[in-house]
Amino acid sequence: MKEVVRATNDLPQTDRGGPWALDAPSNRSSYLIDYPGSISETNVDQWITTTGVRYFDPLTNMAMLSEEVGEVARIMARRYGQQSEKESDKAKDLGEELADVLFVVLCLANQTGIDLQAAWEKAMEKKTVRDADRHRRNPKLG
Repeated sequence: MKEVVRATNDLPQTDRGGPWALDAPSNRSSYLIDYPGSISETNVDQWITTTGVRYFDPLTNMAMLSEEVGEVARIMARRYGQQSEKESDKAKDLGEELADVLFVVLCLANQTGIDLQAAWEKAMEKKTVRDADRHRRNPKLG
């Protein structure tokens, strides 16, 4: 892939993303999924095993994911959108709600045998190739 990108003069080339991402020392692991001691499938599994007793079944977790995404949507619509924010919503922490979404996503990945790091890398490569110039040509983003 690097050779294809290098051979195409009008594609951006950087060591911070796309096919060069793993070459940059600062990108040796995903800050989102694989940072030691924080967000990881392993840490979620350890928490489930030691504190949470067991995983909820996947369909229950899917319902919980919908609930958590709904909580994020409520904050976004009221704090950043056109809906007025209720007094009871003002103390809600968007970061915590996003973390709740991520927690359930990690649970689902563990339950279904998905390696999120590998899936993340594959998705980012796909987006990099597909969208290399697409957004720059979008007049809506101009």
